[in-house]
Amino acid sequence: MKKHIALLAAAMFAGVAAMALAEEAKTVVRIRGSNTFGEELGPLLIKSFQQANPEIEFELGTEGSGDGIRALLSGDCDIASASRIANEDELRLARTKNVRLRSNFLGYYGVAVIVNSKNPVRSLTHAQIRDIFTGAITNWKEVGGKDGAIDLYIRDPVSGTYLGFQELAMDNRPYAKTATQLHTYHEIADEIAGNPNGIGYTGMTLVPKRGVTALQVNGIPANAVSVNEGLYPYARGLRLYTITGKTSDAAFDFIRFVRGREGQGLMEKNGYVPRLAPRVDMGMPGF
Repeated sequence: MKKHIALLAAAMFAGVAAMALAEEAKTVVRIRGSNTFGEELGPLLIKSFQQANPEIEFELGTEGSGDGIRALLSGDCDIASASRIANEDELRLARTKNVRLRSNFLGYYGVAVIVNSKNPVRSLTHAQIRDIFTGAITNWKEVGGKDGAIDLYIRDPVSGTYLGFQELAMDNRPYAKTATQLHTYHEIADEIAGNPNGIGYTGMTLVPKRGVTALQVNGIPANAVSVNEGLYPYARGLRLYTITGKTSDAAFDFIRFVRGREGQGLMEKNGYVPRLAPRVDMGMPGF
């Protein structure tokens, strides 16, 4: 009996020790920065990456691009996600620390403004779109359409796009209180496909849907070509910054995954515009 108890205790101890070693073996990649990356895209990419790399864990912060770059330069994270290029102050701070920021371009966050295909309006200016979504313009006849109240469809506040569209298209002004909030781009497109007076937004690559049409903005069509040429106004480049020579293997593998075929395909499937390869990103090399 005592021998049995001793063997059981030894087995339990071995199990606990094995669990402890497994925990120690886990690698953590800390990403901080842009909510445009972190709210939706980041978790999707991390989940897919972890299917083949379950031993790698992630800590994801979404306090903003500037916070991410400062955290990276302070050694508080491994990767800084950003929806803009590092500014001169950040580059100067990197020089004072004798390090070099390395930009790894991922693709674009782009938003297409969509209407019902029966709506005769095909192009709006930035000012008109801003005024429609803030509620200053409430009837289609004010922008060259038929007489009819404009019905707004937007993402819910938990979505990164809710704030992203405010920044890109609304000059950070509040949405009209009459706007209907929905959980996904697909729900917005479905509602507009059934409502001739509807207007909303969706991811760039999700536009081809029966019953909806993407508007031109300032005469520029909403497509991958205009985004990659820097012409379409409602798009911003997404980057993952690291420090040259100080990138962990796990962080390197994640970035390679995101920039590779599977990661780029996942981005496109969820409405983002993948990068065109090869691409020169503002003179700042990737891996």
